[in-house]
Amino acid sequence: MSLRPDPDALGFVLIDVARMLRSAFERRIATAGLGLTPGEARTLVRVATLEGSRQLEIAQRMGIEPMTLSTYLDRLQSLGFIERRPDPADRRAKLIFTTPAAEDLITNIRIEQIQLMREVTSGIGEADLELMRDRLKRLRANLCAIEEDGSALALVKEAGQ
Repeated sequence: MSLRPDPDALGFVLIDVARMLRSAFERRIATAGLGLTPGEARTLVRVATLEGSRQLEIAQRMGIEPMTLSTYLDRLQSLGFIERRPDPADRRAKLIFTTPAAEDLITNIRIEQIQLMREVTSGIGEADLELMRDRLKRLRANLCAIEEDGSALALVKEAGQ
């Protein structure tokens, strides 16, 4: 195995594809006339998939800073697309929900996502797409486990100091 960087190594390819896919999605949303920025659109879809989650969890799942998410949520709330409700388990925390006013917009965003993915996966059969999805889910699970182990190790080190 060579130690020279290989631009076609799995990690590089995954990073390139993720970056390019995000960029293509952002261009589509920016030109779709939906009245949202790409960040707001991503946030709205993520809120819909994590309905009733805390802001911190949504920010972590999106890979953005909580303050960035808060800005997106403020705008979505001012437009009537989401609402923040107190968390009964922790009155300092807020749970985020979409409103009925967001349904058509979420549908339109999903249509853009689906059309983009049809273009991106053109020429790849259903069986291969399913296999790819399964393998990527395994990579995600492995990365989550690594992250959890790292967090646990950091806590142990911190407690020992």
